[in-house]
Amino acid sequence: MPTDETPSAPARDALENAEQLVSAAGAHARPLREIIALLTEGPHTLASLVRLSAVSRRGVEAVLEAVGPDLITGEDGIRLRPDRAESYRERFGYQQLRRVRLADPLAPALERHRSTIDEMDRLIAAAPRGRQALDHVSATAETVVRRALWLDATFDLSGAQLLCAGDHDLTSLAVAQVNTGVAITVVDVDERILEFIDEQARRRGLNIRCLFADFRFGFPSAAKESADLLITDPPYTPEGVALFLSRGLASLRDRELGRLVLAYGFGERQPTLGLKVQRAIQELHLVYEAILPDFNSYAGAQAVGSASDLYVCRPTSRTWKAFDAPARSSAPNIYTHGAQSLEGANAALDEPTIEALRTAATGEQDLPLAVLADGWQPSFGNIGHVRLGTLMSSGLPAAITRQPSFAVAADLSADPGPWLLRVLLAVNAERVVLLVPGEHPDVAGETARRELGDLIADKYALRFRRNEPDSRYALVEAALVGAPSARLTRQLLDRAHGKIGNVWRDGLVRFSRDSARGPMTKNAARERIQLTARRPDLLEATLIELPRGRIRELCEEAAASLENREPSKP
Repeated sequence: MPTDETPSAPARDALENAEQLVSAAGAHARPLREIIALLTEGPHTLASLVRLSAVSRRGVEAVLEAVGPDLITGEDGIRLRPDRAESYRERFGYQQLRRVRLADPLAPALERHRSTIDEMDRLIAAAPRGRQALDHVSATAETVVRRALWLDATFDLSGAQLLCAGDHDLTSLAVAQVNTGVAITVVDVDERILEFIDEQARRRGLNIRCLFADFRFGFPSAAKESADLLITDPPYTPEGVALFLSRGLASLRDRELGRLVLAYGFGERQPTLGLKVQRAIQELHLVYEAILPDFNSYAGAQAVGSASDLYVCRPTSRTWKAFDAPARSSAPNIYTHGAQSLEGANAALDEPTIEALRTAATGEQDLPLAVLADGWQPSFGNIGHVRLGTLMSSGLPAAITRQPSFAVAADLSADPGPWLLRVLLAVNAERVVLLVPGEHPDVAGETARRELGDLIADKYALRFRRNEPDSRYALVEAALVGAPSARLTRQLLDRAHGKIGNVWRDGLVRFSRDSARGPMTKNAARERIQLTARRPDLLEATLIELPRGRIRELCEEAAASLENREPSKP
């Protein structure tokens, strides 16, 4: 009969299996030893083992398979049998592991900011759920505060401009709480994230400006050459990393001293993927000033060990000759999941769907027709074919807008959500018909349809045709409104690519001519705008760059300024 001093054959085999696995890793076995050490200390879930060891899920599972006979499972997770734990500690040098472990230089600062970590934990829990199609995996609350503390200790943030290129894990809110003297701009494609950050910053009086952009189609003009420093946690594909860094370069106002801080990681079994991403970075001729290993931890991303490194990149003189190259294509496939992943479908529409779109757009009036489409070449459209990137960045070409009256057929079948509103803002046509996914967030629910219709009501009257031409899609018909109830709002909606301050000023001057008080001068209009606008820092942006909630507020502010009244509270 076996005793505690004489392990059973299965237990002995488990220990030998683990030793073989660790020995095979040679000098690189420390992460595997760390997993075993964690299992001797107490129960863990698979996710916590991945996160604490920074080893991929597959790597952790290999260790668990090796020691399987010596594991016990309880409500709190898995651990090594207490009667076997000491044997594993002796065999795999537990004391040496703990003795030589380096101290975390940020640990004292993190302890002082425990209340900030708790606050960020609450904010992350309250934030909109991540979208897998946009590669959203939230960093832990401690990680975002760690980023903030590291940035504050490494750079002079007070009085500086920080740009967050994507911010689903709310790094901006952490940095703004750690250092209230930094001005932060967040640029993101997810309207929900922008609205959440905007509202939380408003409540706390934090200096954060939120702008919309889909980096595949451009970068906000209001954020160009504005930042001293950029931080980003992009999609972990070569195309995604290169695109986000390229847009980040466009944001730097000092070409010599600006820095790009990048979170990126790859699994220990995926060095080839890491090489591809680093090659994409090198094509921008950026120099690595630092790579801080396993700096970031995530609630997920187990394929990369729930961890990523922090890269500090600096442009060189060659960077500025090459930084536009990765961003020239507007191909949607930069992500690792979903229809817009590198492996996702990017096929043209089938013929019945194309014909349904054409028929709906042409209508009874048989208007001249322009086509908005990426990924396929339309065989119809007698006044032009426009790509989405062109429309988002500069609007319709003059060859189309010179037409006295025309219609637009828009293929938005790949729209992740925000394109529909942006196209309605960017296009000024007698009739627009837009093909969107059947479960589009602006179409699927009655409340969402009503809110979109109300927002654009002074420009277009909308009709939603769900399940047309089939259940995969919906058609949105937009008919131009002839006599808007709010003329200044209409001017803002019509000139979505113009600077808001200029469009608003020109509208006040134009429409005040009909006022009993008489016409306003440009100077008087500017003064009125400064008194009315809640966010004067957004006046240099364009309407198409604003988050949806800010567009709604701005239209109300503009209407109030024309009537010389206080705008209603948001």
